[in-house]
Order: sequence, then structure tokens, then C-alpha cells
Amino acid sequence: MNHIKKIVLLFFSYLSLGMNSSFAAKVTIIPEPVKMEIYDGTFTIGANTRIYFDSKNPLLARHARYFTNVVASVSDVTLKTSKNRAQSQVRLLIAADKLIGDEGYHLDIDEKGITISASTDKGVFYGLQSLLQLLPVYRTNAELQLPLLKITDYPRFKWRGMMLDVSRHFFSTEAVKSYIDLMAMYKMNVFHWHLTDSEGWRLEIKKYPKLTSVGAWRKEIPGSVFYKKNQVLPIDTFSYGGFYTQEQAKDIVKYAGERNIMVVPEIEMPGHSDAAITAYPELSCTGMPQQVRSSFGGDPNALANYCAGKEDSFVFLENVLKEVMTIFPGDYIHIGGDEVNKASWKKCASCQRRMVKEGLKDEHELQSYFIKRMANFLHDKDKKLIGWDEILEGGLAAEATVMSWRGEQGGIQAAKMHHPVVMTPVNPLYFNRYQADTLSIQQPLAARYSINTLEKVYDYEPIPGALNAVEASFVLGAQGCIWTEFINSVPHLEQMALPRMLALSEVLWSPKTSKDWSRFNEKLYFHSRRLGSVGRNVFTSVPFLYHNTEVK
Repeated sequence: MNHIKKIVLLFFSYLSLGMNSSFAAKVTIIPEPVKMEIYDGTFTIGANTRIYFDSKNPLLARHARYFTNVVASVSDVTLKTSKNRAQSQVRLLIAADKLIGDEGYHLDIDEKGITISASTDKGVFYGLQSLLQLLPVYRTNAELQLPLLKITDYPRFKWRGMMLDVSRHFFSTEAVKSYIDLMAMYKMNVFHWHLTDSEGWRLEIKKYPKLTSVGAWRKEIPGSVFYKKNQVLPIDTFSYGGFYTQEQAKDIVKYAGERNIMVVPEIEMPGHSDAAITAYPELSCTGMPQQVRSSFGGDPNALANYCAGKEDSFVFLENVLKEVMTIFPGDYIHIGGDEVNKASWKKCASCQRRMVKEGLKDEHELQSYFIKRMANFLHDKDKKLIGWDEILEGGLAAEATVMSWRGEQGGIQAAKMHHPVVMTPVNPLYFNRYQADTLSIQQPLAARYSINTLEKVYDYEPIPGALNAVEASFVLGAQGCIWTEFINSVPHLEQMALPRMLALSEVLWSPKTSKDWSRFNEKLYFHSRRLGSVGRNVFTSVPFLYHNTEVK
């Protein structure tokens, strides 16, 4: 059967199931569970269905309300709460189980009802996410029929992340929460929030109000940018920006936490710091006034750094991080550390004096000094430093976690040193890049440096073959990254995330041996319709059965 015929038959097979009933009739859980058995028959959630949970556990009570609200939204059924387990048809239970760990769950649906059991409330939440994928997405005003099945499930990796850059383009708190909701649906558990960069500072810091009154705003260029002999032609600009108050950020952290998602803030240093230095120019090597860069960047050789020779730079950053730590209770603070333009340090008398004083042989070691000093500060505050793989240059800080983006080599090097690693190589895990293997079809605007197709994402293996078993244990997992130079709307953002995030969720959750590209595509067609029906923007301009060839 040729490719087109297969797609057409698949399309009509789903239509034949009916728009509402199909969502419950076919088991298409993403990510694929570790073990699943499906039986003949159904269980009905109806008017007399009761839900049981330990009322003394507030987290289970929240999960029960969540499930009850979803059931009510797609049916005419309001689940009644019961204090009697034996008389309830839906049961949310906590029971220690070493097999499934902290995030795993058992989901059993038989003729008598539904039981989700887990070692912690996190597992119950993930069991509910699988259960919700069996429900219709449209309101039916009817009882709900679920297939009989038995699932045992737990994640392969502990770090299942997605990054969102809000510096290049600002996204509202509602948009950020919507992004978090998508992550939770597919069992992702780390939200890496890129809050500061050269193009804008997005987090309120009370001790330094100019970070947001000045650093959060820039002169933006509308539409296309035209060049002539490497010079930008004069063009009208407009003020663009925004920031999150500390209360808004705390609310997002709380919202994510209720969905088992840890928020990791990124506060860039020592490079990518133009926005902060625009607000406080005395922190740079020259002390000269400058502008916040536009989202289109500009001359990369003109990027500003914090001056590594001035003590004020460290005082400033420590004060900033003190406030950041009151907002983000998670273990990790991301400090960037990437793409540091060391030319300014080479010309700076203060930086050169620092190098002599500390016995540093070059500017790479000066960067290492900078990162190690911040790592020690965070460690003293019971926080863990994580940075891009450039933090390896000049010597890696003790206990630092490396996020490997320039391919996998940085991650391999760090793992061999027995440091924790998160894999996020540009190819294929940067989701701001084109996602089809041809540019002749209509696609959302994206970076052109690589074509990161859905299949390449699905085929990705986070543990490199160069690592032995001990070294491989230091790979925490992986994450997809969305940088927003070209992305300034929620529909555009969703099209870059979807459906590639679903492929990554299966890479990070499901056993390596259970991955099946054809089965995933069948499930994905169903999920694309499900997501689209509730207003999500899924990239569907080409068939999901993408080829995996590169543009030469």
C-alpha cells in the first residue's frame, strides 16, 4: 500500500468511529505505557458513580476534584464523593510500590469500576492523565463508556522537560499556564523558563527596579528586516516588552506544581546580559550606555557581558538570585553560561587584574571562575546550578549539572566526569526549527539551521552509546527547547511544540524497547484531532508519516 493510500484509509477509519465515541473507543495513550492489557467489555461512568479517596490527603482531594470537573465537562455526569471505598466505582489510592517508583501508577478498569493506585500523589496524577485520554473531548451529555484494561506504568527518565524563551518574545501568564497544561497532559515534569537574555529581562527584582522598568523594553522592528551591505536600513520601531511580577511568577510556580511540574528559572550570566546592562551599565566592562537588543539580535560580536573583574557584578547577581530563590522553590537555578563573548574581558583592565590575582591562564578560566563562584553561592543556599555546556570550558564547577545543547559531546564529557546531564541537542530537540524535510510546503516561520522532523525527535536516544552503564546513570533525561526570535503568538508557539512534544514525551517516559514509529503515528493522528478540537494549534501541513531525510 503506498504512502498516500495509507493516510487516506487511516483518516476514514477514524471518521467511521464517530467524532465523539472514537475518543473512548480506541486506546491511544501517549506516552505509551510500560505494560498494558486490554480486555473485551466496557465500564460505564454514570449518574450513580461514586469516587473515593483519602479525604485527609489534600493532594488526592485536588486530583479527585480535577477528574470530577473533567467528567462533568464532557458528560451529564457529576461524580459523587464517597467515604466508603467498597461502595465506590472510582478509587484513587496511595500504596507504596517499589516497582513503579514515585511517578508510576497502576490503572485498572474492570466491570466494577476504575482503580488508580500509586506510591505518591504524583503517580495518581499521571494515572489520571492516561485515564483522561480515554474520555471523549466533546461534551456528549451521555454516560461515559471506558474500555476494560490493566496498566502498569512508570517513567524511564526523571527529567522530562520543555523550555520556553520569553525574553525574545513575551508571553502572558495565561499563555504560560496553557503551555504547562500541555506538558502535564503528556507527563512532562520540568518547565525550563528562560526569563532573561539580551532582548529583555522578564522577572521583577525588587532591589533593582530598573531591570524591568528599563531592561524589559526594547525598540522592536516591525515586519521584515532589510539589509544593505550588512547594515540595517532605517526603519520605524516601536516599544515592545513586558515582565512578570513576583506574585505572578509565584502563581505560575504553584500552578505548575499542582501538575507535578518543577519550574527551573534561567537567569543568564555572564553573557547574554544586554538587557540587564542597559538598566545598569556600570556592570559591564566599559560602563557605557547601550540599548536592549531587538529580537532579531544584531552584531553577535557586540554582545555585552557582566564584568568578571568588578566585585559589583557578583554582588548584583547574588542579590538577584536571592530574590529568585524566594520565588522558585525547586532544586535548580539555571545560570546560562553560554556564548560568552570574551573579547570585552580581554580588553578590560579589571578582568585582567582578576586573572592575575586568581592565577587564571586565559579568559576561559575566567569564565570558569565566574561560574564556580556562582555555583558556590547557590550551593550554600541548598540550590543546584545548571548551565549550558559552555560551563565546561575552563573547568566545571563542583556538583554542576550540564545541559548539552551543542550536540551531545558536552553531555558525554560531563557524564564521564560523573556530573548530572540533561540532553537537549540542537538537532533534533530545538523545536524553534523547521519540522518538515522540505521548505516547499507552508510552515510556520522558524530557524533554518536544521530540519528537526517529528521522526527525528521520536528516534532520539538520550543516552549516547559512548557512555558505559555507570556514566549513563548520570543522564537525567532530556528536554525540548523553544526559542522565540520568530515566535510572537500562542498559535505559532503551539505549532512549533505540537506534535513534536508528544514524540519527545514518549522518548522520555516509555521503555526504549517499546517504541514503535508506526503505532505512534496512528496514535498521533487521533491526538492531533483531539487537541485541535479544543483549539490547540497542531502543525498538520504534511502527513504525520514524515520522511527522515535532511535538506542538502
